[in-house]
Amino acid sequence: MNQLSDRLNRLSPSATLLMSQKSNELKAQGIDVINLSVGEPDFNTPDHIKAAAIKAVEDNYSRYSPVPGYPALRQAIVEKLKKENGLEYTPAQISCANGAKQSVCNAVMAIVNEGDEVIIPAPYWVSYPEMVKLADGTPVIVPAGIEQDFKITPKQLEAAITPKTRALILCSPSNPTGSVYSKEELKGLAEVLAKHERIIILADEIYEHINYVGKHESIAQFAEIKDRVVIINGVSKAYAMTGWRIGFIAGPEWIVKGCNKLQGQYTSGPCSVSQKAAEAAYAGPQECVEEMRQAFERRKNLIVKLAREIPGLEVNDPQGAFYLFPKCSSFFGKKDGDHVINTATDLAMYLLEVGHVATVGGDDFGSPECFRMSYATSDENIIEAMKRIKEALSHLK
Repeated sequence: MNQLSDRLNRLSPSATLLMSQKSNELKAQGIDVINLSVGEPDFNTPDHIKAAAIKAVEDNYSRYSPVPGYPALRQAIVEKLKKENGLEYTPAQISCANGAKQSVCNAVMAIVNEGDEVIIPAPYWVSYPEMVKLADGTPVIVPAGIEQDFKITPKQLEAAITPKTRALILCSPSNPTGSVYSKEELKGLAEVLAKHERIIILADEIYEHINYVGKHESIAQFAEIKDRVVIINGVSKAYAMTGWRIGFIAGPEWIVKGCNKLQGQYTSGPCSVSQKAAEAAYAGPQECVEEMRQAFERRKNLIVKLAREIPGLEVNDPQGAFYLFPKCSSFFGKKDGDHVINTATDLAMYLLEVGHVATVGGDDFGSPECFRMSYATSDENIIEAMKRIKEALSHLK
């Protein structure tokens, strides 16, 4: 019988990749689609990083690497964590993987047993609940709406904890909302978590360098819980290296060893050439990171201004990442010809088919009243996309 495993049948396909695929299909038909659906910097990888990769090829970095990554890369990550975050780790507490996505999944698979609960604040990145399901765990969703800037409170966290709670997945700066937890907000969550010694905190900090509030704050800075925090990060967003596929975890050695054991049987070490490029990214000049951050901030200000000029959208001011997550529920129940809008996914499909702008409905992010736009594109694309969206939405009655 052509039957996939129950494990696979429990998973949902990625909504972001689905919308990107649909926009590509329309483009193939000759339709001019502006794609705001994919979370990927539109910059090229900086030249000094590319040069390091070319040198790695010439130096014959073409053989299997150690499962957790080359010692030199892990040392560069240790130094980055100390210099930028004030956090002390050893190379034995670092494990590199094929992107931060695998790093998150490795950590979930290493600590979650069947029936364990994992708290996931909503809106969430689409893959978190699916990874928990893959590990036979139970996602426990804690909603945080636009009125609280999409951030959960210590009171909400406390209320969600049960004897079965094994982990919390926290993403700051956030995909899909761009919200950033302040030091005070993280301290409040840390005080709750300190009382529950079984809970591991998976801190996804992949958007660390794309923030508009100054210094990035990590929940690992609080001594009372640091030995239960697993930081997940990588080079994809800050250095425009999405295709190079290098992420890492930094955390307790027993969890890192578990991830190495899993990865040793699953993918082995990540790409050798990409590791040398990532080492250059962390150890080399950082001006490129700030240049890209400034561009993202300019675009953020632009898209927020234009979105706030569209009647019916409720828009917050994100403090990081490169996403806008407007509330669009005022359009539910409205129609334009054969198009009837009952959900955010309906709205996203309408904007794609009528406005020729690809976005992603918030249903798959755990917030069915919102939709996500990525502004990791040119100012010209943002201006034209928002013009098209405004025009399309004006036809809904």
